[in-house]
This record gives sequence, structure tokens and C-alpha cells, in this order.
Amino acid sequence: MIKEIRENREAAAEVCRKAYADTQALQPKLNAVITFIDPEEQLASLPAEGLLRGVPVAVKDNCCTKGILTTAGSAILRDFVPPYDSTIVENLKKEGAVMICKTSMDELAMGGANTTAFTGPVHNPWDENRIPGGSSGGSVALVAAGAVPMAIGSDTGDSIRKPAAWCGVIGVKPTYGLISRYGCVPYASSLDTLGVITRSVEDACIALQAVAGRDSRDMTSADVEIPDYLANLNSDMHGKKLAVLGNVMDGLLNDNVRKVFNGIVEKLKERGAQVDVVYFDQKIMRAVLPAYYAIANAEASSNNADLDGMRFGVREPGETTEDIMMNTRTKNFNKMIRRRFTIGAFALDGENQEKILGKAKKVRRLICREINGCLEEYDAILAPTDGDIAPRFDDPGADPLSDYNLVTGGHLDLENFNGSPSMSVPMGFDQGCPLGISISAKPFDEITMFNVAKAVEEITGLKGLTAEVK
Repeated sequence: MIKEIRENREAAAEVCRKAYADTQALQPKLNAVITFIDPEEQLASLPAEGLLRGVPVAVKDNCCTKGILTTAGSAILRDFVPPYDSTIVENLKKEGAVMICKTSMDELAMGGANTTAFTGPVHNPWDENRIPGGSSGGSVALVAAGAVPMAIGSDTGDSIRKPAAWCGVIGVKPTYGLISRYGCVPYASSLDTLGVITRSVEDACIALQAVAGRDSRDMTSADVEIPDYLANLNSDMHGKKLAVLGNVMDGLLNDNVRKVFNGIVEKLKERGAQVDVVYFDQKIMRAVLPAYYAIANAEASSNNADLDGMRFGVREPGETTEDIMMNTRTKNFNKMIRRRFTIGAFALDGENQEKILGKAKKVRRLICREINGCLEEYDAILAPTDGDIAPRFDDPGADPLSDYNLVTGGHLDLENFNGSPSMSVPMGFDQGCPLGISISAKPFDEITMFNVAKAVEEITGLKGLTAEVK
């Protein structure tokens, strides 16, 4: 769709105005938007050329936009208007994209349900009684509903890929450092990755090429050549070695997820791929999620210490500076965020840096050794993105210490730890709700990841999947 919009110059304005109107019409149902952006001024100054010329885009609200409210879903930033654009927004503008809105997200990107934004929860377009997943749920919901062909999200643990699976779209977390994070509100700096959300693999190729690239303002930005992913797209699976993550498969509780996934694997074999089931050390797999929380919360506590009402954020009254800071953070962060900051501060305190954070980093190295060793032998790793469909808002969830939650539900953190590219592709349905398949590859080998994804898309016939919001 992106290519068609770009090439039909006469229709660009009409497409963007329709996207703007559709997004507004969906707001009462999905609550996916924090700030709407009128496209008219952007349409009047479109560049002559660009990979995204005239394409309407939704941007997650943790990406700074000059002169436009940027809240990161938090009440503490509810009046923050940045004086500059983030690099990813600069790249969108350079390539001719037209921003339609800033999307809702879990507060400061810390969450997996998109229920903690100060503007209220986002609803899944396939079933309004279900969560869309988070923290990029607003961006994913609008793409899934057909309002926009592309959106920007961020992924620190699974925040693009899991909502993409639960809403039936393509969600791409590229290699760490491939997209600059300059100007984006941070969560955990060693894990944060910006990415793209679309309804087809071809569109994902174009979108990633448009926003990726070296940026000297981001010290973690990779200095690599960005290829033409679309030109290199090839779904031929002959000679490809694919690994199925057995630890995840063994923990599945939904038999239909297993059936749908195994059906795709058999089709990949018929297309010429060699597919083997591989196992990582189960003790290490059970440690992925605890290590993630220790590292992510510690980094989040440090990164967001300046949201205190003195340096950044709204200011609550108090008799002393300490009172002001305490009142501001207590009133303007939700309970879950305060809990995460407390855990993070505890992990950073004195000897706990070695006892907790240091041990978590050692576990991270073991995790990286497992996944990197697998990727030395295999071109890509496959698994169900999640073990089930999107939960209902009132679903109590699985036992947090069960293998299902720690391994089958938490395996997407693997790629944030080692920085590999990973994406979710629609693979089928259960109870009328989408299911996703996760595909991961070697760092900076997005081409192989996209090629496997294209084969999956052809097998399922789910290209362009769109929810009908009732």
C-alpha cells in the first residue's frame, strides 16, 4: 500500500485526509490517540520525492515532535511540547510522510497491555473487550483497524511484537541501533529499540528503510549501510536453516496455537527450508524475564529521575524542593510505574548493584550466548509470538512464575538482550482473534528475516489483514 500511495501523487492529499478522518472516527471505540495532527500544513510542503511521500503515519507518543504535545502516555508530561523533532520524526518528514496523530502507549512505555496511559486504556480492534497489548498498543490498533498503513512504535521487551500478534499486523523490532533513538523518551537504554508497524511485509521493508540510518547524536546508533530491503525481498526458502524454539512450544497451553504454527512450519519445509527444533537451557529461559525486569527497571529509574516537577514535568505544590518532587511523582505516576521505579532504585542502591543488577547482567550474557550460538548455525529462529490470543481486560492472567509466563509468554525479551532483529507476522486465528509467529535473525540481517516473513505471509494469505471495528 505504501508504494501505491507514493506513486499516486494526485491521491496523496485525499488519502491523508481520509486517514485523519478515519482515525478521529475510531477514537470513541479504540481510544488509540493522545494528540491529533491536522495534515493540511504537511500536505502543503511535501518533498518532491521520498520513500513515504504522501503516506499517512501514526507516531508513538514517546517520540518528540517539535511544537506538538509529547506525553509518553504519562500525566507528568501532559503539557510537554518539545522544541525539536526526534531523529525518527525528522526522517519521516524527509521521506515525505504525513503525521496524522501521536498514539497512546503504556505510561513511559512500561507495560504490556496499554491500560496505563493517562488518557485511559486502548481497545483491541478485533474485540473491544480485549487489550491490544503494549506498550505500542495505540500505534498497532490504528494500523490493524486500517486507519493508517504504517505506524511507529518502540520495543524494549516485546512492545511492538506482542501487540502486533494480538492485533494481526506486522510488527518489526530491527537490530538495536539501526534506528536512532535521539529525541525519544527513554525507558531502558540498553534495550530500547524503535520499530515499524504495517499490514504487509513489503510495506515493512519500505518503512524500515525510510527511518533507519546512522545518527551522530545517538551514541548507540549503528554505522551500517541501509539496504533496499524491498529490492532484496525473496521468499524462496531453499537452503534456509530455521530453528523452532522448543522451550516455547513445550509450554503452549492452547492447542490451536500449536496446530496453526506447526502447519506453517510444514509449509516452510515444503518450500525447501530445513527446520529443526532446538532447545535453550531451560534454567536460562526461566531467568529471561526476571533479568529483564531487574535491568529494565534499574535503567528506567535512572533515565526518568529528571521527571520530578523541577527539571521536567508538571509541578505539584510543596513547602520544600523535596516535597515538590515527592508530591509531583506520587500524584502523576500510576501505581505500577511507582513500583517499577522503586524496584529499579533498590537494584541501583549500594551493594545491590552487584547482588541484583550485577547478577542480572551475568544472566544476560548467558542468554546472549544461547541465542547467538543458535544464530551461528541457523538463519532464523521461529516461535509463536505468544501462546494465546489477546487477553480480556478482566483476565487475571497466568501464574507469573509458571513456565508458561516465564518462557512461552516471555521469550521475546531474548532479542532485546542480544539486539537481534525480530518481527511478528500474522499466522492465523483462534476464537476470531489473531495469532502471530515470531521470526528472529542475526544482527543486521533484516533481509533474511523479511524473506522468511514473506514466505509465511504467502503461506497464510493474510497480507493486508484488517480488523472491522464494529
